[in-house]
Amino acid sequence: YKLSVSPEMDIMEYCRKEWRGNTPAAKRMRKGYEAVAQKFASIRRIRGDNYCAFRATLFQALSQATQVPRWLQSEDFTMLPENLLSKYDWIKQWQLRQKPGKRMGEISDEIKEYLILLRKKWKNISEIKGPLEKQEACDRLFKNEEEEYSLYEALKFLMLNTAIELYNADKSGRRVPVFSWLLFARDTSSNPCQLMHNHLNHIGHSGGLEQVEMFLLAYALQYTIQVYRLYKHSTDEFITLYPNEPEEDWPVVTLITEDDRHYNIPVRMCQETML
Repeated sequence: YKLSVSPEMDIMEYCRKEWRGNTPAAKRMRKGYEAVAQKFASIRRIRGDNYCAFRATLFQALSQATQVPRWLQSEDFTMLPENLLSKYDWIKQWQLRQKPGKRMGEISDEIKEYLILLRKKWKNISEIKGPLEKQEACDRLFKNEEEEYSLYEALKFLMLNTAIELYNADKSGRRVPVFSWLLFARDTSSNPCQLMHNHLNHIGHSGGLEQVEMFLLAYALQYTIQVYRLYKHSTDEFITLYPNEPEEDWPVVTLITEDDRHYNIPVRMCQETML
C-alpha cells in the first residue's frame, strides 16, 4: 500500500536528502528548492503512477477550496457523458481505468457517477471551515483508492469536453488560447478523437500529462496551475503558469516538479509571504 500524498516534510531537509552530490544538476536543484523555501515551508510527496499531475492539482485545489466552482454547479454538468455521446459516436471508445474494453454506451452511467462524486467531494470539503479538518478530509479522500481514481476519470472526461469546445470554437472562427493550436498541431492529436485515442486514454496507464495537456487541465478546472520547474532554475521558465495569461478570477494552485514528469506539492506558506 502506497500513500497517495505523503506527510509533510521540511523543504530544505527533503532537498538535502534527495540532492547530495556536487553535479551541476544537484546544485541547480538545491538553488531551486531554496527559492521555493522562500515562499513555502514544507513539501508533500505525491505518489508517482502517471496520475501524479492530476493528484497534485486536485489535492491542492480541494485543500484550499472554500466554494464549489461555477462550472461544477451547473444543471447539465452531470449530463455531459450523454450529451457528448449523442453528438460524437467515437467517444464509445473511451477507456475506463479498471475496465479496458468496456463499451462507452455501457459506461456513460459510470462517468456520470464519477462526475457526481467530484461535485459531492468538492462541496463537502469546501464547506469545512477549519483548515486542520479540511486537510484531514483531503488526506482521507486520497487514501481511498477507489474514489481517488474515479475522480481522475472525471477530470480526464472534463479535459475531453474542454478540448471539444476549444476545437469547435477554433473551427467556427472564434478566438482560442494559443495552447489549443499547439494541442491540435500534434500529429497524434489533430482533432479531439485522436486526442482521446492517443493521449487521454493512456493517461494513468502508460503515461502522464504532457506540457500542453497541463494547459488543458487548467482550462477544464478553470484554475491557474503555477509550477516551480526546478531544473529550469535561473531561467524565465522557472515559474511557469498554465495558462500563461490566466483569468483574474481563477484560483491558483502551486506544484513543484524536477523534470516535468513527476509533481510534488509545496505546503505551509511562509508567514511573510502571506502578508
